[in-house]
Amino acid sequence: MMKFRFRRQGNDPHREKIKQDLFAFNKTVEHGFPNQPSALAYDPKLQLMAIGTKSGAIKIYGAPGVEMTGLHKDTAAVTQIHFLYGQGRILSLLDDNTIHLWEIVQRENRSHLVEVHSFNLPGRPGIESTSATRVTVMLLKLSCDLLALGTEGGGVHFLELPTLTLLNKSLFQDEIMQSIPEEYKCGKSLGPVESLQQHPQDSDKILIGYSRGLVVLWDLNSRHVDNLFLGKQQLESLVWERSGNSFVSSHSDGGYMLWAVSSSNPCTHDPISSTIPYGPFPCKAVNKILWRTTESGAPLVLFSGGMPRASYGDRHCLTILQDSSHVTLDFTSRVIDFFTIHCTDKDKEFDDPSALVVLLEEELVVIDLQMAGWPTVPAPYLAPLHSSAITCSCHISNVPPRLWERVISAGQQQCPLQNYEVAELKDPTQKLKTSAFSPQVLCCHEDGTVRFWDASGVSLKPLYKLSTANIFQTDGDHNDSLTQAGEEEWPPFRKVGCFDPYSDDPRLAIQKISVCKYSGKLVVAGTAGQVIVLVLSDEKSDHMIDVATVDLLQDREGFTWKGHDRLPPKSGSVVFAPGFQPVVLVQCMPPAAVTAVTLHAEWNLIAFGTSHGFGLFDYHRRSPVLARCTLHPNDSLAMEGPLSRVKSLKKSLRQSFRRIRKSRVSGKKRVVVNSPTSKVQEANAQLAEHDAEVTPVQRRIEPRSADDSLSGVVRCLCFADTFLRDGTHHGPTMWAGTNSGSVYAYALDVPSQEKFSEQSVEALLGKEIQLMHRAPVVSIAVLDGRGNPLPEPYEVSRDLAKAPDMQGSHSVLIVSEEQFKVFMLPKVSAKTKFKLTAHEGCRVRKVALSNFTSVSSEEYSENALVCLTNLGDIHVFSVPALRPQVRYDCIRKEDISGIASCVFTKTGQGFYLISPSEYERFSLSARVITEPLCRVDVERPHDLSAHRLKKKDKTVVILSGLLDEMRSSLSSPVLDSPNSSADVTLDTTGELTVEDVKDFLMTVDEAENNYRNMTEEDGRPAGILIN
Repeated sequence: MMKFRFRRQGNDPHREKIKQDLFAFNKTVEHGFPNQPSALAYDPKLQLMAIGTKSGAIKIYGAPGVEMTGLHKDTAAVTQIHFLYGQGRILSLLDDNTIHLWEIVQRENRSHLVEVHSFNLPGRPGIESTSATRVTVMLLKLSCDLLALGTEGGGVHFLELPTLTLLNKSLFQDEIMQSIPEEYKCGKSLGPVESLQQHPQDSDKILIGYSRGLVVLWDLNSRHVDNLFLGKQQLESLVWERSGNSFVSSHSDGGYMLWAVSSSNPCTHDPISSTIPYGPFPCKAVNKILWRTTESGAPLVLFSGGMPRASYGDRHCLTILQDSSHVTLDFTSRVIDFFTIHCTDKDKEFDDPSALVVLLEEELVVIDLQMAGWPTVPAPYLAPLHSSAITCSCHISNVPPRLWERVISAGQQQCPLQNYEVAELKDPTQKLKTSAFSPQVLCCHEDGTVRFWDASGVSLKPLYKLSTANIFQTDGDHNDSLTQAGEEEWPPFRKVGCFDPYSDDPRLAIQKISVCKYSGKLVVAGTAGQVIVLVLSDEKSDHMIDVATVDLLQDREGFTWKGHDRLPPKSGSVVFAPGFQPVVLVQCMPPAAVTAVTLHAEWNLIAFGTSHGFGLFDYHRRSPVLARCTLHPNDSLAMEGPLSRVKSLKKSLRQSFRRIRKSRVSGKKRVVVNSPTSKVQEANAQLAEHDAEVTPVQRRIEPRSADDSLSGVVRCLCFADTFLRDGTHHGPTMWAGTNSGSVYAYALDVPSQEKFSEQSVEALLGKEIQLMHRAPVVSIAVLDGRGNPLPEPYEVSRDLAKAPDMQGSHSVLIVSEEQFKVFMLPKVSAKTKFKLTAHEGCRVRKVALSNFTSVSSEEYSENALVCLTNLGDIHVFSVPALRPQVRYDCIRKEDISGIASCVFTKTGQGFYLISPSEYERFSLSARVITEPLCRVDVERPHDLSAHRLKKKDKTVVILSGLLDEMRSSLSSPVLDSPNSSADVTLDTTGELTVEDVKDFLMTVDEAENNYRNMTEEDGRPAGILIN
């Protein structure tokens, strides 16, 4: 009874206060490129850019770290957005025909985007149908006091701003028809209003373009038609020339026309010039055109579409023309909208555009219009995370300054315009404040690349790109000559952008990654069983890569690999740029996808596992140390490989019925006393009997069959310096966990550093544990005598962490999909456990050990086990007692891909994919939070303050010209962000397993765009995201 009261005591108020100081759940920011963008706007006065999405979100971007998001109440696509220049207001049009007015308001000394008004255009009873009043185009007068709406019915309506009040001055087609010559009418309607443009010199006149081709210059004051332009081709868009003496129209036949505006000629039948750039064959429509004057003389013409329909009708292109210069920008995704950064001062004679900003379906591209050749400007943020599909991710926190500088330098040499931290590195105090211990994120991709991102602030900034494809012979190598030959053809295509949905070879995909931030070593493992060891180098290198093969089947008979072949490595030496350079390639045989990998740089060892077994390799001596097959005799499904689509329905049904039969008789089975695992099972039984006395009703968990498919898959690996042979001598060990609940522990004999080249590493099997219910082992971690996780390699030897407690008894925490269990070492006796599936009815998907620091005192912190389940909720448990602390709902249980992609940091933050291109960042810590903290003060008609942006009460300019901003922000990616985060390693796996899908029978909906702003203390260490 004493035990019962101790386990079931009531809530301790003091403990509850401690938990409030340690834990708090907040979704803080969305990293990456907005999913499914649908509209674009730009404010040249405040120099803010807005992007609308199909999910009804509006995202505003300024300098790096300046972000705001608004979400419409109804989930409807944003079709158009327009800034009220300089007022901090934005108008949005949704596809449900509603118009919304948003304002940037100040709350708690920071800016928020808030909806203040909405409007729905009514029809004329009995005259206009609902479709006739559907808004097709909006025109906001530069004075920001009037909004013109063009409709499908051909009418133009006017609203007073900012109240969105409908004015009694609507213009309908019948009024326009009175001024049209009879021969042009022909009994036809003018069609919907396709374009509205304000006269650049006379604000009381607007240009109205109808779908049929008619263009009207309308005087708002006199309500009179000043000029008629009788176009005969279907109209797509209009744009004024700066002086107002001419305008340009684009059409559905792929051409554009230049029209002269003259008061002496009120009715113009023919344009000055008509051009079809890619004719004479039929072309697609020119959807939008811009005409910008330059001081050099020749105007700059930019338009989207217009490609020859038969030859290049499937291309997504934007053309830039100036004099004899002609470039066709060829994108890999659809063009949504574009604008130019140019002079808007009325006193200036020319536009003189400096940059072109193109919003595509999958990325944002910026073109420098002032440099020769119109090169691409690398974006300081909003770069697409999903340039190739993300397969796994990793987060590195507290990156040492030396490693940070070397990664920055390697990225700078890859892209000369990316002068990262040039200004800061000259100033040691600035460098110490911003780049020391900065966080990075590594994202691994389907095309075999690893991308490094600066994750210290709100916006992820690209740092460096590593490619592993160049060490293999792939199918894409044979297409290079064909690609080069095609570049000489007409039109003059230029591939632009980094989004590439296609991979040369699916076997290149990176599945797992492990990093040592202190030694600059990196291990990546791929789909074809390739494990590559890379070392960071500051110099260019030309060398051969050592190749070793490890047979994981160990000559076991009866197994034939039916999957894909290995990737053949290139023969001879390969040239590598500065950065991470491959030194060893370890090829697993059979070449199945690598499911787990880990690195111990201090011991010069890597461990890797597949669906067939696991191996240990000494990369210093280039020799294998251990290979262990984990296949069950009935595990033939593991021999088909992930790329094989041949599945036996008959076999699946047979296995299902076999599992049902075994579950019915499972209660009759007896434990064999003389079996190798009987001691462990006895310990489990004793612990279960003890819990049965104090535990309420639990779900019954049926044991899994030993011959289930893929039971030999290695799920986790880890190295640890602990007690395995006896309780007095500790030493290097390696642990491996499988899909069938088996845990293998090996004692390693690692020579000293002076004898690495002379002696080889030896491995001896020390322990073998079989979990009772055979649930897959998700994670293994060794805890020291105080119950703390062991430090990373080099942390103790370099005085970067406290030495672990080697006096007390060590323990090993084994996490399966169903429960957490702590065993004492070296006897492997059960100490405590928590049955998650039995208590909560869910299964473990992701797990990590994190350190939580109290918000009240920096000196108090606790280690905790963070767990994400298949239901999308997060549980936090104390370590090593495994007592539940808090539980939060994080991800929708239907969002299988989001759950599979989730990664945790060691300081209680996390990331998961809410779309293919966006990470949601969240925090479980009450102290460590990364948030958008910015303030935009604007001058509205009632506000006399100057336009300025304040970050942390310091006034800075937002986007001093987008092109200049992108260059300057690239040179200072960290200082512009007002926040930082003290994160630690984030280990992510993005693949889906059979177990991930078993619990769900419904389709996966789109992930909701949640954006909440949270705060974090300034100057905290942060981390790196890799994917």
